[in-house]
Amino acid sequence: MKNICKMLCCAVCLSALFGCANMREAEPEPTMYAEPRYVEAPIQLKVSRIDVVPEFTPSFMRPNVEHLFPVSIEKTAEFWAQDRLAAVDSRSNRTAEFIIKDASVTEEEVKSEQLFEKDKLKYHATISVVVRVTDQERQTTAETYVEAWRELLIPIDTPLEEKEKYWNDIVKKLFDAFNERMDTKINQSLNMYVQNNNSIREYE
Repeated sequence: MKNICKMLCCAVCLSALFGCANMREAEPEPTMYAEPRYVEAPIQLKVSRIDVVPEFTPSFMRPNVEHLFPVSIEKTAEFWAQDRLAAVDSRSNRTAEFIIKDASVTEEEVKSEQLFEKDKLKYHATISVVVRVTDQERQTTAETYVEAWRELLIPIDTPLEEKEKYWNDIVKKLFDAFNERMDTKINQSLNMYVQNNNSIREYE
């Protein structure tokens, strides 16, 4: 009789364990986000190398909240330089710098003016970059500058999981705008140093 009771207890315990395991398996996994990448043909610069220079220093203090985002604006900018810029003249005495000046996000609480309307959170995301071509003696030959920004307004009580979706979306939209503007600016302002660019512009 004792053996039967022990067997029944073991069976109940095993069932409970399997039940807990099944419950854990049923829990949804957290959404994983990744920095956006750009697969267009790279802009071919007639330089020997391209250096990415991060000059933005996050404060990790509000109103700055870029460190809370599931994807990094600064990291996305670095990936953009890897994806869209290529050094194609190894014998050149010129180099290019991709200088990240700003990669910030600020958060601001916006009070509602309507009686039954919730307060909101406003996010302002900014990316600003200088692309500079210099010769071997570190004399600046030419440079161009692009700044892009996007804003987001969401209810103040938005759950974190939903916030992260919005944050990921604003970074994607920010860099879609940056990608278009930087492509245009480089081909216009640095056209003398872009391979296969027929639009030649003289510089003083």
